[in-house]
Amino acid sequence: MKPLSHRTETFTDSVIRRMTRISLKYNAVNLSQGFPDFDPPKEILDRLEQVSHENFHQYSLTWGAQNFREALAEKQSKLMGFSIDPNAEIVVTCGGTEAMMAAMMTICNPGDKVAIFSPFYENYGADTILSGAEPIYIPLVPPAYNFDPNKIEDAFKAGAKALILCNPSNPSGKVFTLEEMTVIADLAKKYDAYIVTDEVYEHIIYSPNKMVYMASLPGMRERTIVCGSLSKTYSLTGWRLGYTIAPAEITERIKKVHDFLTVGAAAPLQEAIVTGLKFGQDYYDDLTAKYTHKRDLMLKGLDEIGLVHNVPQGAYYIMIDFKEYMKKLNIESDLEFAEVLCRDVGVGMVPGSSFFKEPVNDYLRIHFAKKDETLTEALNRLSEINSKLKG
Repeated sequence: MKPLSHRTETFTDSVIRRMTRISLKYNAVNLSQGFPDFDPPKEILDRLEQVSHENFHQYSLTWGAQNFREALAEKQSKLMGFSIDPNAEIVVTCGGTEAMMAAMMTICNPGDKVAIFSPFYENYGADTILSGAEPIYIPLVPPAYNFDPNKIEDAFKAGAKALILCNPSNPSGKVFTLEEMTVIADLAKKYDAYIVTDEVYEHIIYSPNKMVYMASLPGMRERTIVCGSLSKTYSLTGWRLGYTIAPAEITERIKKVHDFLTVGAAAPLQEAIVTGLKFGQDYYDDLTAKYTHKRDLMLKGLDEIGLVHNVPQGAYYIMIDFKEYMKKLNIESDLEFAEVLCRDVGVGMVPGSSFFKEPVNDYLRIHFAKKDETLTEALNRLSEINSKLKG
């Protein structure tokens, strides 16, 4: 048999999704894959029930239903500070995952280079490779996950055509400041590079941190592709609804890629989510309050147990340092340790090495998009970690 694609030899399956399977195997509390265990807003579900009896069971327009794009354009225009054309500048995708893939395929030619901050959401490396490009990694240094501007400039000098920016960041929870965003923007302009932003956690930011939209900065709208999703904002990870926002010329290319990747996102779900896109500010204020409470619940519990961790500025992830436990058990692989934690303690987490290009094996990532009782059960199990994990 002739060999299969070389590209698919250069990365593994998703470690995040693998840890969900391992959690199920050991009946562990799954704090690995970032999906909620509480319902979406009732108004959206009520509209979905109505839609199921209406005429929305065939294809919508390939790049998204008209009312969906109009509602999204109105919402994001207010947030981003400029007018977005729903017909020329938006493509509705099958989740933020397809949005990122379509953006990368639109930008990259074989042999191009793409800069990626490390730690990074694992899809970015695979998307870059599948697009025929080569990743260049720029370290975000724990525990504050700051970056050296010289490292960004080095990446652009090395030929990076684009930089992927996750803000707020998965897995670190970092929210980039205006000053940091301006540094990145100025370098992108200097080296005539694109910025691809992953903004799926834009509404989950903890005070006093603020969301800064790269496309809103001077001279950046024309070179920024925004990748977004409705999964996290409305607790709808299974609906797979995402989007890109980009200048018309770039969007025309994304439309072509999207057309042949997936044809279109699910028509009934697009119709139902319009209700959510029209929510007022009260909804987003309540969302922030909900996740602030959950973050604080987890941080307090981890502190009481004595586990070392960062404090996320946004998103719903915490990185926990387990190096002392790994030393005690004489385990060098964080993947092996994560499975031991699942099996013996009963809590599922994601090995940090799946996010870092650098040889970092001390951290595991948890998420807290769960009911309070789920988080409390996870903390109760973790409180027994010293007795359960004996070297």
